[in-house]
Amino acid sequence: MVDTSLGKSAGSCPPGSRTCDYGGPRQDLPPAYALRKQEERLIGDIYAFLESSFPEEGSLLKERFSALKELGAAVARFPSVRAAEGGHAERRQGGANDPSTRDSFLESLSAYSPAARLLRLPTRAVGAHGYFIAKCNAFSFASKLVGDIEAFYKPLRQVILSITCTLLAEEVYFSCLNDPLFPRKTKGRMVDDLVSLWDSGTELSTAKHRPALEALWTVRDASPPSFGTMDGASELMRVSLGMGKDWSEFLIAQLDNPETQGALEEFLFNLSFEEIQEVRSRLARFGISAISHDEVRSFLGSRPAYTMVKSTDPRAIYDFYLERRDTAVCRAHNSAPGPKKTLEEMYFRFHIAREEG
Repeated sequence: MVDTSLGKSAGSCPPGSRTCDYGGPRQDLPPAYALRKQEERLIGDIYAFLESSFPEEGSLLKERFSALKELGAAVARFPSVRAAEGGHAERRQGGANDPSTRDSFLESLSAYSPAARLLRLPTRAVGAHGYFIAKCNAFSFASKLVGDIEAFYKPLRQVILSITCTLLAEEVYFSCLNDPLFPRKTKGRMVDDLVSLWDSGTELSTAKHRPALEALWTVRDASPPSFGTMDGASELMRVSLGMGKDWSEFLIAQLDNPETQGALEEFLFNLSFEEIQEVRSRLARFGISAISHDEVRSFLGSRPAYTMVKSTDPRAIYDFYLERRDTAVCRAHNSAPGPKKTLEEMYFRFHIAREEG
């Protein structure tokens, strides 16, 4: 088996002990910046397979995961975000559990635009983001080496999707932190989630609201658009069957809102609001009752607004979210028609309000 264990480091919590907010310990997470046991077993099995049949590829895989281990160990040596913020608070006569600590860090996260924030984030936070990207790419590399071998294909895809969802959730959290209408108390809890992510390096295991977002992306990943009459009924049905009660309540409460309708259609059809209007206009103009994927592309040309979410690479759903978010922000700045927020942000806000009263 490939050795993927990481040693202890300054600024990290003891292995097996993590915190889920500015306080209580968690005993159910692996050491910081280490693969989960099932991930280690999966890579070990793949390495054993490659070593016996394709030794050169096996060596490449071992080298890639050794580099990932070294990167994780390097990131874990930087001071934890929680310890750094607590230390600053103590020098201000406060403490790590002082509300001013969280408020101060929240202010620093919200004070800059997404582009300017990068150089203001703690090194551990930036390193964590880079580590997740490296981990995602390492498992994607393993997937390329083994192809569609059934024993490896689905487990690898699930790991890649899970890491991608963590990176996506981080982006959604930041979008909500930038929203002046989001409750400050809730933003504080979101900061706790982000700090736990950056300090543990074990994805958003401690984030209370992450499962709702991951469920949405996982279902969308498995539900490609079929277009047809462009009413979205079949796509919405497939997505809704895989979601929980609060998703149904979200739809009931929000579907009369044109903004929500537009964001939902973008999410379901993998098309921008503007592209959907163009396709529907052509259907009405030429009296066409249904349309195929190829016909949609012929209507819109060869440069779609959004990356196509496809089964061969679950990382595409990350591009799909960022493109929709940036387009929504652009519409808001220009007062243009169409959704000004992504479906994920709308659903996340609803989910939090429902869960936290």
